[in-house]
Amino acid sequence: MTRYVRGSMLEVLGQNYIRAARAKGLPERVILYKHALRNSLLPLITLFGMTIPDLFAGAFITETIFAWPGMGRLGVTAIFSRNYPVVMGVVMMSAVLIVAGNLIADICYAYADPRVRVTKAK
Repeated sequence: MTRYVRGSMLEVLGQNYIRAARAKGLPERVILYKHALRNSLLPLITLFGMTIPDLFAGAFITETIFAWPGMGRLGVTAIFSRNYPVVMGVVMMSAVLIVAGNLIADICYAYADPRVRVTKAK
């Protein structure tokens, strides 16, 4: 994730609006944090939204290997014992958590990028 922020920050620092802000005489701190960092966080927010499903998949593996009680181990045990109602419940719960994670990422995206705003229909 650090590499994504670095690459995105280097790309944003070469944009015309950063040069214009420097030409206006804005302090470098304001340019970096308010203009550049805010715009370079957009790919990171998208990446974060896509890694949330990976966290739930990792829970299945980790809980099974270390025999920790949790939703992942419950799902694996239910799959091996062919307990279909429990499998459907675990899949449904995982889907709800993934959708909630993506919703949080979308809200953060709207907060970070002022161009993405909810407009009222006329």
